[in-house]
Amino acid sequence: MLKPGISDVQGQVVERSLPALGWENVSGVRVGKHLEFEIEGSSVESIREQVEQMCERFLANTVIEGFRVDIDA
Repeated sequence: MLKPGISDVQGQVVERSLPALGWENVSGVRVGKHLEFEIEGSSVESIREQVEQMCERFLANTVIEGFRVDIDA
């Protein structure tokens, strides 16, 4: 997701379009990306550490984006 304070143009377009579809009670729309994959490892902690490194070094633009790692064990 884009960090707070970073202009989310896609979110703004979605927010402006929703009332035309009958949903006038929605605000604060933010658009992000979702990545899902399978990974093998010796422990949940080592997997979490690896995925966080993958996000920090490659998957997320950490200058403008934040990320969250959810693991289904």
